[in-house]
Amino acid sequence: MKLRHVPDTSYTRSGDVNIAYQVVGDGPRDLVLVLGWVSHVEYIWEEPNAAAFLKRLASFSRLILFDKRGTGLSDRVPRSELPTLEQRMDDVRAVMDAAGSEQAAVMGISEGGPMCLLFAATYPERTTGLILIGGYARRSWAPDHDWAERPERSEAFLQEIAREWGGPVGLAARAPSAVDNEAFSRWWATYLRMSASPGAAEALTAMNSLIDVRHVLPTVRVPTLILHRTGDLSLSVEHGRYLAEHIEGARYVEMVSDDHLPWVGDQDAILDEIEEFLTGMRRGPEPDRVLATVLFTDIVGSTQRAVELGDRRWHALLAAHEAVVRRELERFRGVEVDTAGDSFLATFDGPARAIRCALAIRDGVHSIGIQIRAGLHTGECEVHGSNIAGIAVHTGARVGAMAGPDEVLVSSTVKDLVAGSGIEFEDRDVHQLKGVPGSWRIFAVLSG
Repeated sequence: MKLRHVPDTSYTRSGDVNIAYQVVGDGPRDLVLVLGWVSHVEYIWEEPNAAAFLKRLASFSRLILFDKRGTGLSDRVPRSELPTLEQRMDDVRAVMDAAGSEQAAVMGISEGGPMCLLFAATYPERTTGLILIGGYARRSWAPDHDWAERPERSEAFLQEIAREWGGPVGLAARAPSAVDNEAFSRWWATYLRMSASPGAAEALTAMNSLIDVRHVLPTVRVPTLILHRTGDLSLSVEHGRYLAEHIEGARYVEMVSDDHLPWVGDQDAILDEIEEFLTGMRRGPEPDRVLATVLFTDIVGSTQRAVELGDRRWHALLAAHEAVVRRELERFRGVEVDTAGDSFLATFDGPARAIRCALAIRDGVHSIGIQIRAGLHTGECEVHGSNIAGIAVHTGARVGAMAGPDEVLVSSTVKDLVAGSGIEFEDRDVHQLKGVPGSWRIFAVLSG
């Protein structure tokens, strides 16, 4: 399922350094996004939830995002010349000038927050608003800031970078709800590698722990929105509360989640607040639409099997079933959308692969004593972050509900799209599918 389109990247000079930036959307308000820690303005679009987050921002603004000097596609700099906050502000001005933006709201995520704070206070004539997501004024412990990160935790993270860079470093604290998502974990590891070298990552992390803009907070005079998640494992909610207490007139919103990355978890709650802050309106997300083949599978007689086996054995069987399904989804390039233990919903960018995956799952679960039924349909789906909806999804579910044990049923749409693939079908006549307009001819897959 192809969800992503990478916008064009441009360059501008800030002093003697080239800064990579993108401009996305054509809304009436400019919004400069400063990503936290390290970034890569092109590879971030390869993660569907991150891409959805950026697209939503660009739906109500002209979104400007860039890689800070020393990271991503911007010029790398020696470790001894990593950027100060002042230089980072120069980079923002250079990018705004290159993008033809006289005024913009500035939005900082995590470590991007302190720099946006300083920019808003220093250049209020160019700043229409300030948005801080999971931000801070001072990250590290001090005698008068004794709830912040202790030195031993900072040192442990530096050692983790030195020891494990190349893998999904820091993911457990930044996106705990996505830790078990193998695709996201792989993306995060690659994103970090493309964003910075191990040495640069260590140096930037050490430098960020020294940032302290607490004295700047009372000087912020632009409209300010502060968003923080209550269980944030990377930067505790006390950071958000501290910012709100010390920036006069700031609007502060807490959200229940342990995730730090704003596109992980309920991103719409964050985006709704940002849209209302910038536009005065809350339209809600506009669904992305994509052509995909949906696959529904579920275990035949699951309720009876659960009673017969008891909780412990049934849960062990479910775990084995999930392992088989996920193995075949990875093999056939399927994307897991949802699971309820005994059932799965997945999407594919090719109907033939989807059929062959369904057959492989059916055959694979036989070895653990399970029978499944499966249904497939191809149509336009509405994409809401990591979820999908729409009549195509409903149609696939109804087709799957008609299947018997070990059966893989498909709609006529799927059959027509795989002509010439060698897959054989048996006609199962025309049916009315509950809640789906029109009549549908259904086919059983005989061989793949």
